[in-house]
Amino acid sequence: MQLVLIHTGGTIGMAETLDGLAPQRGLVEAALEARLGRDTTLTSHVFDPLLDSADVGPTHWNEMLDVIRSHPGASVIVAHGTDTMAFTGAALAQALAGEERRVILCGSMHPLGTGGDAEENLSLAVEAATRTESGVFLAFAGKLLEAGGLVKHHSHEVDAFRAQQQSSPSAPLHRRFAERRLAILTLSPGMPSAMIEASLSQLDGAVLRVFGSGTAMADPSLLKVLADAVRAGKRLRAVSQCEAGGLAPGAYAAGAGLWSTGIENGGAQTPEAALIHLWLN
Repeated sequence: MQLVLIHTGGTIGMAETLDGLAPQRGLVEAALEARLGRDTTLTSHVFDPLLDSADVGPTHWNEMLDVIRSHPGASVIVAHGTDTMAFTGAALAQALAGEERRVILCGSMHPLGTGGDAEENLSLAVEAATRTESGVFLAFAGKLLEAGGLVKHHSHEVDAFRAQQQSSPSAPLHRRFAERRLAILTLSPGMPSAMIEASLSQLDGAVLRVFGSGTAMADPSLLKVLADAVRAGKRLRAVSQCEAGGLAPGAYAAGAGLWSTGIENGGAQTPEAALIHLWLN
């Protein structure tokens, strides 16, 4: 079997230093190689420098995609920090849609060699990489989760992730991440419309986390800001602030104003998946 490791950084490959935990080259690579059979050929691509996942973004997703595509037919394990795992999962799942690749994301809440979850997660990733089903998955806490709809629902527990069911991604218009100014904005009661207007003035588009199944404040000034942004060609995509269930436009009269602005319906997409959708489509 041909296997590619992309080591981006993250807790799984950290070690104690004088300044505290920091990513170290070679730890993940050695631990992975020790779990492979003689019939597996391993190729490693190690980010330089290794990154805390808080610093991972579009240029790094492109780097991952370039490595994956330069090894056609190989299974891929991506070692990654947990804080932005959901964004990278959505990015790879959507960008690789239709390419019939098998990619396994792997991280941990505790570093290798500390008696925590890292070894078990890495072993699960190796086993998952041998399967034939295509797709992007996360190996974590004894489970293999579809990575396109990941939600990190706990900041400390070992069982930190859930996966929300997403529609199967169609082949995107763009296979790489271009320079776009996008963000996720969250509505809250009493939010001044001028704040949303100021944010949108700096963006090419945004994901808007709205209430429940698709409602928003009936504030004429806010609705005008959103409608004006759509008319100006900015892509706005709505998702629910609820972790599960998604949007149902028309279910409540309180949502009529929101949907009259021309905002896109993100359905059951997670905020991370909706952001990637804007980036690629």
